[in-house]
This record gives sequence, C-alpha cells and structure tokens, in this order.
Amino acid sequence: MQDAYYSPWAVQTAVDLANTLRPIKGEDALETVEQLRDFLDDHPAAEPPSPAANQGAGPRHLTRADLAEVRALRETVRAVLERANADAVEAAALINDGLRRSRATPVLRHEDDRWWTEVTSDTDRCSAHLAATTLSALASVIATLGPARLGVCAGPTCRATFVDLSRNGSKQYCTRTCAHRASVAAYRSRRSPR
Repeated sequence: MQDAYYSPWAVQTAVDLANTLRPIKGEDALETVEQLRDFLDDHPAAEPPSPAANQGAGPRHLTRADLAEVRALRETVRAVLERANADAVEAAALINDGLRRSRATPVLRHEDDRWWTEVTSDTDRCSAHLAATTLSALASVIATLGPARLGVCAGPTCRATFVDLSRNGSKQYCTRTCAHRASVAAYRSRRSPR
C-alpha cells in the first residue's frame, strides 16, 4: 500500500521556490512583489483561489507582507530539502511546524471516478496556500520514497535543491548541466599531469 501521494507539480513548485535563492551565486529571484507575482504565474496551482479572480476581476493583489511571508516559507522549504537526507527527524519537524502555521487541512477530493487527498489551507493568504502545497508534497515524498530523495546538488559551485522522483533514486545533481560539469571536471582532473 502506498503511504502517501505526491503531486509532481507540487514537488516541482517546492523545488522551484527553494531555488529562487542561489546562495553561492548571490542571486535572489524573490526580492520584489513583481517577482512573487511572476513565480505564482509560473506555478498557478500554488496560488489560492481568489473570489475576485473567479468573478473576472483580475488576479489577487499581492503586498510586501505576502512577499515577506513567502520568503520565510522559502527558508523552511529550503531547510527541509537541505536537511532531509542527513536529519529526517528535523526535516519532519520543520514540515509539521510549517503545516501547522499555515493551518493546513487534508481534504478528500473526487473527480472522474478517482479519489485523492489534497492538503489545503483555510486562509486566503498566499503563503499559507503555498506552504500547504509545497510542504505536504515534500512530506508525501518522504513518506513514499524516503528522505534520501530530497537533496542539494553535488556540484561544487551549485547549491540548488532537488527531489529525486526517479526509479533508482541515485540523483546527485540538480540538472544534467551540473552533472556534465562535474563529469568534465573529473575527467580533466584525471588527465592533468601531477
């Protein structure tokens, strides 16, 4: 029996949120309200439904407070991805605390003869809905595949995070580009005279 179900788009949203911060490069793609809007536009299911949006009045208005809350959530999501492999108990505590603060609630859904559970927040705060979506997805991956599936790129000049949803669970790099760079560097190191 499968212990939990994770949605690949929700998992990717968690990784993308964590990777809006690139600590080694000193880049932060979540410094302005406009950047938050762009992130949510790229991840539409991560934004809570807005009554105004349903009535054709346009997207929900985001504030600096929304930005600050999402940036704080990013720290939590990034900490879970960085620590799950080394300290699963601490990662679980971070997830549980984040879900509690976002007032997350599991909801049973039915559509097209299929049942599934989804974790939602009972508030319309952007950060609460994003927390419910991302943290519950990471919790499901840990419960289903194990904490070793969450990690940080092994590339020496990269600290991007990833979730390994592959069958063999051997992912060490965030992208093929980073894996290729590491492979080329190892090859050059072996070939260079000592």
